[in-house]
Formats: sequence, C-alpha cells, structure tokens
Amino acid sequence: MSSRILLSILILFASLFGGFYQFRVRPYLITAGVGRLVEPTGNDNCRAVPELKACEKIVIHQPTGVLYLACSTPASRTFWTPAVGRLNETAASRDDYVATYDPSTSRVTRLKLQNFNSDRGLSVHGMDVVPSTSNPDRLFIYLVNHRAPLNGQPAKAVGADSAIEVFETQVGGSTLTHIKTIEDSTIITPNDITGYGDGKSFYVTNDHGEKISLWRYLDFLGRASTSVVYCNTDTGCKFAMINMHGNNGIVKAQNDTIYVANVLGGGVSVLERQRDNTLVLSEYIKTDRGIDNLAIDTNGAVWAAGFTNALTLVNKHFEDPSVPCPSSALRISINTGPSAFYGEKYKVEKVFEDDGSLASGVTSAAYDSERTRLFLHGLASPQLVVCNFS
Repeated sequence: MSSRILLSILILFASLFGGFYQFRVRPYLITAGVGRLVEPTGNDNCRAVPELKACEKIVIHQPTGVLYLACSTPASRTFWTPAVGRLNETAASRDDYVATYDPSTSRVTRLKLQNFNSDRGLSVHGMDVVPSTSNPDRLFIYLVNHRAPLNGQPAKAVGADSAIEVFETQVGGSTLTHIKTIEDSTIITPNDITGYGDGKSFYVTNDHGEKISLWRYLDFLGRASTSVVYCNTDTGCKFAMINMHGNNGIVKAQNDTIYVANVLGGGVSVLERQRDNTLVLSEYIKTDRGIDNLAIDTNGAVWAAGFTNALTLVNKHFEDPSVPCPSSALRISINTGPSAFYGEKYKVEKVFEDDGSLASGVTSAAYDSERTRLFLHGLASPQLVVCNFS
C-alpha cells in the first residue's frame, strides 16, 4: 500500500512539475531566445563608430538628425548595472556622459557638465531629449542616474540610490547645465524615461519592484512587480500604473500615447494618459523576444531593440563585453495588410538582426525616417552602428 501511495505522490509531483515547466518556464526560455537561430537581416549596409562605447540609450533630435547618447565604458557596465544586479559600486565609473553624434560629419562631442556638483557623480542609464515648448532650440535632457548608496553603505545590501537628473542644453551646444535632481520613494529601480517640454514633468519605468530581493527572480516566471511613475517637479511623484511585468524602455507618441517595453515576457504595452496623469492599458502588442528601449519615427512607427538571445546578453556579454552577442531591431506599425481584417491591428517586423560581429548587445535602436538611417547601440556595446536603411 505504501509503495502505491509513494508512486501516486511521485506521479502527482511529476505532473505538477511538467505543467509548471510547460506553462511557466518554457515560454520564458523561448522568449529569451534559447535555441533561436540568428537570421542576418538588414546588416549589409552599415558602418561602425568605435569612438562611442557602452551607450545604453539613443535619442534622435529629428530637426537636425543629430544623435544624443547616454554612455559609459564597457568595463564599468560589468561592475555597475543595477538593473541586472551588478552592484560593485567601488569599481563603477562615476564619470559617465552624454554625447552627440552628427552622422553628416561623423563628429562626436562629449557634452561638458555645468552646475552639477554631486559627490556621487553620474552613472547613466535611460534618457530622453525634449525640445522646450517655448523655445525649440532649448533642449531638456532627462537622465536616469544610478548613484552609489549614501554613507558608504554596500550596494549589495541596500541597492543603488537612483535618481532622475534634469539638464538643459542648446541645439548644437557642447555643455549640459544641471537644473534639478528628483528623488522619491516611488522611483525604486528606474530604467528609462520619457519627458515633456516643460522641463518639469516625465514618466519613468521601474524595472523591478524591489532594489534588492530574491523576489526579483520571480519576475522571470511572470510576477508583475514593475511600474510606471509620473513626476512633476512642482507637485511631486506618484505611481501612474502598477502591477506590470518586465518594464524596461518607454517612449511617448505625439498624441501622448505611451509605449512601455516588456523585456521578460516579450511585448509592448500601449497606455493612454488620463487627466490625473495615471495610465490605462489600452492594448498589448506581443513579440517573440524581450524588448529593451523604444523609439518612434516621424511616421509613427515604434522601433524596438530586441534580445535575440537574452541569456547570452546577460550572462556572457554583460560579464565580458568583448563576447559577441546577437542583436535585433523590430519595427511596430499599424497593420494595413489583409490580416488587419482579422483583428491584427499591429504589424511587427524584424528589420535588423546580426550575430554580434557588427552590432553586439544592442539595447537601443532608433530610426531617422527622413534620412533613412538606423542607429543601434547597447549598454556595454563596443561601438555605435549606423545603417543606411530604406
């Protein structure tokens, strides 16, 4: 009798494990790219700009075609990237920077900081560049700054003391003047940011619900712990939307629709802004891979950096940036084809993929539709990649 009971228990556990693997683990592994073959796409008319390294975010200033990039060094990223639990603050760079790149002249300019006196320096991640509503030649730059903890506390024990920095510059300028640092209890694990032309208000994503915790690992299995925060420097910050999954990049369309990337589950949340600045989910666009940063071109298409193999990226490339990591870019647009009749509102296309020999570890893809140029860079990537792409 006892052997039959034991056998029944084993069968039950096997069934439970099989179901858990089938419905929880396996979908994550597929989205992460386990077993995925790289299909070179759109990578045959490109050039590299090795002067720019480890630039996590790209923003195009559309009137001039000039890129703004949030950059560090590949070595620093291996020690200090709070989003993926790299928390060695003593080995991190505190001298990260914003650079501009002019594709028409190939000129790279590292913008000099003014009026920024933080003892903990600048460790950049997400960024947005927004023309002032009153003067389009004045640009506001919103930056995620992953500062080391106060009072010498170990980051592995308390996490990063991240904040948002607001700077201003002029079109064609070479300096960044600091305006304000925003700290708030709702800004827990900031990843990316989208700002407004008043220089005061923005939305920022939290990529985890906790700075440090074993609970963070449950996000891989679908735990919805991430969020979007709305801030205004006059009125403060609040959660605009909670209980989201895998939040990463964020971008704002001209009609104020907000798009948020899901880096774990693969997809993009389409959010509508409410009168009280909270957000409501209107649609979810599913993708076959995790999505990092987002950008919108002048035609309204959303461009997304996709993780061809997330495990190689996080476990190998972020550990040693010289290890090539496959990269891809997706374009998401309104579906005008026959399948739109059957409810497929959005068309998701893989428009770029590379095995990592050219574009390695890409976390940001932005397209200049007026000048037909695709730009790709990454958190620890060795170079900016520029492709002629029509």
